[in-house]
Amino acid sequence: MATISFLASLLLSTFLLHLCLFYGVGAGEPALRSNREALEIIIGGGGGSNNPAPPPPPEPDCPPPPAPPPPPSPPPPSPPPPSPPPPSPPPPSPPPPSPPPPSPPPPSPPPPSPPPPSPPPPSPPPPSPPPPPSPPPPSPPPPSPPPPSPPPPSPPPPSPPPPSPPPPSPPPPSPLPPPPGISPRVIKAYYVIREFKKKIKDGPKDVLKSWDRKDRDVCKFKGFSCAKYPTDKQQAVSGVDFNGYGFVGYNNQLPLSGFMERLEDITVFHANSNNFTGGVPREISKLPYFFELDLSNNKLQGQFPMEVLRAINLTFLDLRFNNLCGTVPPQVFLLDVDVIFINNNNFEQGLPYNLGSTPALYLTFANNKFTGPIPRSIGLASKTLLEVLFLNNTLTGCLPFEIGYLKKATVFDVSINYLTGPIPHSFQCLFKIEVLNLAENQFYGSVPEAICKLPNLDVFNISHNYFTQVGPECRKLIKKKVLNVKKNCIIDLPNQRPKAECAAFFSKHEFHRCPNEKSLNYIPCQNKYYSAPLGSSYHRPTVPAPSPLSYGTLKPHRL
Repeated sequence: MATISFLASLLLSTFLLHLCLFYGVGAGEPALRSNREALEIIIGGGGGSNNPAPPPPPEPDCPPPPAPPPPPSPPPPSPPPPSPPPPSPPPPSPPPPSPPPPSPPPPSPPPPSPPPPSPPPPSPPPPSPPPPPSPPPPSPPPPSPPPPSPPPPSPPPPSPPPPSPPPPSPPPPSPLPPPPGISPRVIKAYYVIREFKKKIKDGPKDVLKSWDRKDRDVCKFKGFSCAKYPTDKQQAVSGVDFNGYGFVGYNNQLPLSGFMERLEDITVFHANSNNFTGGVPREISKLPYFFELDLSNNKLQGQFPMEVLRAINLTFLDLRFNNLCGTVPPQVFLLDVDVIFINNNNFEQGLPYNLGSTPALYLTFANNKFTGPIPRSIGLASKTLLEVLFLNNTLTGCLPFEIGYLKKATVFDVSINYLTGPIPHSFQCLFKIEVLNLAENQFYGSVPEAICKLPNLDVFNISHNYFTQVGPECRKLIKKKVLNVKKNCIIDLPNQRPKAECAAFFSKHEFHRCPNEKSLNYIPCQNKYYSAPLGSSYHRPTVPAPSPLSYGTLKPHRL
């Protein structure tokens, strides 16, 4: 269609040109000028414009410009602006072409032949966009201003950062209303246990699964027990028993802090054979009814946990089979405890001078590095001490006669040390002794016959020493296999040390002498309190003695 319009315009222009030339030649100069002016208006878009068109090239080249004529006729429509989106700017441009309107009158004079071509002009509006590329350029500039508006949206991006802080908010505990029948004390313990569970990497699955109960009833969790709290009579978590669970924490770290002291109502905490690390929380001193602490066979390291000294109500302290080192503070023996088990650690020191001040029934110092002699204060524990184990240390010196005061003792074991001297005669006052182990030391002399008459003696071991004589009563125990005398210097008995070895030892006898040998002959039970003859029914137990408990501590498992 555009091509047809263009051709029509071209034909019209050519026709008019010839017509002008014809009239110009026939009518003279004036007519030619007027007709040429009229033709110029039609072809160039108006001769009266302020911007005169460039000097037209020779007549023959005039035909190309005719393309512009169409625009004048369609000025009212906004065809030129179609190229830019906003049509509003183009309207202003038409005003300048206003002069062209007068041009239409001149064309009317031409012969009626032109009318036929006039119908085509209306169609040019649509094609005008392609042909007049040059006129549109001026109008597009106005639309450029709109672009600046997009920049404003950029500010919004900064707002996203704020949302990040919200995540930490989850800590608030879930709905407090406890299920019916479950006390607030139990619910409080539930949240502590839930936090502790997150620190456990490995443990018995059935135990950990039992902690997932939806009703939050800790009293039904494995490893926990409940009882009524003394003051308000509410149900409370009173005991923790993790013995043998073997809990392991992430990165081999499973601290007690943040767990044990937050169970405010517990009375006992037993965690034998686990992998707890770190120290004992100081806050245990604030637990009003805390009585028993068993952290044996764990991964505790460093110095003795002084925090236990704050637990003034403690009656049971078991720290055996850990990696504790250094010294044991004397204050430990002032605690009102029944049990002190600190064996199988790396304590390296002399035995505390106030050892006998303890009210403990059971003491185990075995398998450490304690040095020096056994303090004479041990006799002060005569009314309480039942069993004491000093075995496998580096103790030296002679046995103090004060040991004879331990009238309730059933087990006394000082084997595998460097103790020396004769057995004190005061040992015949240990009426309830069941196990007396002096093996693997440097004891010498004769074995007091009175000791072999003790009524409850089941194990009497003096092997690997330098004893030289045993009497008839002791030989009876040898036959009963109660008394073990192997590797001594008893000439007429089998399985003894070589004579040369015994001679070498006694050649240094002066080195092994005790500082106060006369005290070794003292017998404390031969006074008004212990006047009955040895072996009489007065000294025999009225009920069977329980089997030794202390030796159970020499195994890492629970007692």
